[in-house]
Amino acid sequence: MTTPAKQARKSRFGVLRTIALYKLVKVLLLLAVAYGELRLRDASLAAKLLSWAQARPYGLEHRIVGQILEWFSGLSVSRIYALRMVTLAYAAVFAVEGVGLWMEKRWAEWLTTIITASLIPLEAWEIFYRPTIGKVLILLANVAVVGYLVWHVRKTQALRQPPIVK
Repeated sequence: MTTPAKQARKSRFGVLRTIALYKLVKVLLLLAVAYGELRLRDASLAAKLLSWAQARPYGLEHRIVGQILEWFSGLSVSRIYALRMVTLAYAAVFAVEGVGLWMEKRWAEWLTTIITASLIPLEAWEIFYRPTIGKVLILLANVAVVGYLVWHVRKTQALRQPPIVK
């Protein structure tokens, strides 16, 4: 027979692993962006991408590749390094969160709650000025993560406190 504590731990583990996977997918995407940025510094690759996109003048990829290459070519060297450092820093933070949540560490729950909650205002601001369905979905996912973790941390903290004796 399973005790209520074991059941709570098991359900907590499933949700925490889902959040950990969400964070680790973000790590992979950020690392792909950093790798793509390094590869775009090669002029021959940029030319290949541009010719590939121009072969599809009515496709979505034509506009997207053109915008990315135009934006990237307008960046100064210092901005490119800053972009690279920010991307890798976010990837490192998300990796620590994801691994910590996967291993069921209490500090990872707190860290994920604080960092994810601190990014929500920036995401909301970005949606206000440049709304897309992807940004809205990411914001909703992050709000759900923060909501669950706040509820979970408060619930488990209340269970750990000894009863007050009068």
